Amino acid sequence: MQKYIIYEHPLNERVRTLLRLEFLFRQIKHFMSGNTVWDSRAVLSNVMDILTVFSRGDLKTELIKELERNAVNLGRLTEKSGVDHTQLKNILHWLNKLRGVLHGMEGQLGQELRDNEFLNAIRQRSSIPGGTCDFDLPLYHQWLHLPHEQRQADMERWLATLDTVRQSVELILKLIRNSAEPTTAVAESGVYQHALDPAIPFQLVRIGIAAELPYYAEVSGGKHRFAVRFLRPVANARPQQATEDIAFRLTCCAL
Repeated sequence: MQKYIIYEHPLNERVRTLLRLEFLFRQIKHFMSGNTVWDSRAVLSNVMDILTVFSRGDLKTELIKELERNAVNLGRLTEKSGVDHTQLKNILHWLNKLRGVLHGMEGQLGQELRDNEFLNAIRQRSSIPGGTCDFDLPLYHQWLHLPHEQRQADMERWLATLDTVRQSVELILKLIRNSAEPTTAVAESGVYQHALDPAIPFQLVRIGIAAELPYYAEVSGGKHRFAVRFLRPVANARPQQATEDIAFRLTCCAL
């Protein structure tokens, strides 16, 4: 089976934020499986980045709106034939459950972690390069030398407060990605341009390139049109644009 490298490009700010959060949560999951001091540092560094994302706009309201919008759109399929009604019912259940939990949360997302004196000290120093080193935060240094099991328990407790957000982000992005099937497109001389139907709420573009090709995709554009350039990395020099025609997999996701 041919392997593809997928490049994603968000078509609105809401999806851009969701993709960043997904990236941070995935890193946390990876480093939570480790047991070294550096794994614990990486987990908390990503938690600090998540709190920074939370502070930019009213993310809770944005998530509630997106969950509700998806529930309404998918709810229209309940009367249609050829639909897996069991799976649809399960998805609608989770959309409504997560929306209800978010509605019931008081204050900003991550407020409990912001109010934690220990984590707040780390967050204040995290914006400084090297600001969380031992002499800057001796309390952090001491915590990092606790037994792994104790650090793990602390981190699991803190991450539990973010679990509803993580589940919401994962579900929304999964639905968006599964909303369309990939088609084959060709970038002539390494360039492809595409106009989007303004009547359809496209949210995400996915570009799949065969892994054996020596190119990467650079995507630009917004909700009305986008362009893809295929570039070849060059050591110690600027990337070079492909001059040959390149076939790739294109998915324009809208839900």
